[in-house]
Amino acid sequence: MDWITVKQQAREKFRGSCRVCPVCNGIVCAGEVPGMGGLGTAASFHNNLKALAECKLNLRTIHEVTSPKISRILFGKEMAVPVIAAAIGGIGLNMNGAMTEREYCQAVVAGCRQAGVVAMTGDGPKPEVFDSGLEALAEYPGYAIPVIKPRCTEKIIELAEQAAAAGALAFGVDIDAAALVNMTNAGQPVGPKTQQDLATIKKHTTIPFIAKGIMTPDDALRCAAAGVDAIVVTNHGGRALDHTPGTAEVLPAISEAVQGQLTILVDGGIRSGADILKLLALGADGVLVGRPLAIGAVGGGAGGVALVINKLAAELRAAMVLTGVGDVTTVPPSVLWGGRR
Repeated sequence: MDWITVKQQAREKFRGSCRVCPVCNGIVCAGEVPGMGGLGTAASFHNNLKALAECKLNLRTIHEVTSPKISRILFGKEMAVPVIAAAIGGIGLNMNGAMTEREYCQAVVAGCRQAGVVAMTGDGPKPEVFDSGLEALAEYPGYAIPVIKPRCTEKIIELAEQAAAAGALAFGVDIDAAALVNMTNAGQPVGPKTQQDLATIKKHTTIPFIAKGIMTPDDALRCAAAGVDAIVVTNHGGRALDHTPGTAEVLPAISEAVQGQLTILVDGGIRSGADILKLLALGADGVLVGRPLAIGAVGGGAGGVALVINKLAAELRAAMVLTGVGDVTTVPPSVLWGGRR
């Protein structure tokens, strides 16, 4: 199996919901929500890629780094590379039935396990979305992190404990889904969370708690004050609010504000190992990858997912050698031209 074949097979199975473009930049699929595009003008999607592209790496080859360390521990588990599969739910709706919810979760979690990392799984108005993630988790304990929609606090606690019982490494709440109309229309209202809500969730759950959808330093500090274990700096892949900045733009200020009080994950337009290195230099501890892994899953199942992760790992390793970085846990801002952090 090779990447070209996986993309060709994915393009056929998506049947137009994703064109598997040569460059995944959200231009062709702008406004296609449901689908794989960005909301409205897709400015938020585009800004993610633009912000990353504007970060430039300093090429350095006079050093002793030949075999950089690309593994790191996240949530108590050693990851072969600091990459986590982003949660994607509503497969039938967003991917034109390319796979079932269960097939997608199984492919992503199994593929991540093959590559030595973990996957996030999703939630939605239909119970099968969350339950499919739990089924994959039960088959591969410790290799999935269920992400729950911002439901009422009591329901979040209930689902988080189900995740813990199934062997989840951690659980998340994607607060950036606070305005999802399909959840409310299905009688499962969602909405923003207060700092006290977050503290209550943390107090009544037993595994690490990740708050997803943080784009400002003040929200990050509220998470830290509430005892949240980790945040995901994300604009929901450009699918929640139009006209937000790119995640690489806001990440440095967030990292500076929290000063290591919690783990920082980030997503948004990651297409290469060089992109991962840039985000680590900007202050992230790890990254989430979404659309490329969706293409891998649809086009090649678990093997396709592992292929994408291994490709990113090889690119990250090469980028570290060419910038003189020996360890992903200590990527200095000086890796970036101008030291942007």
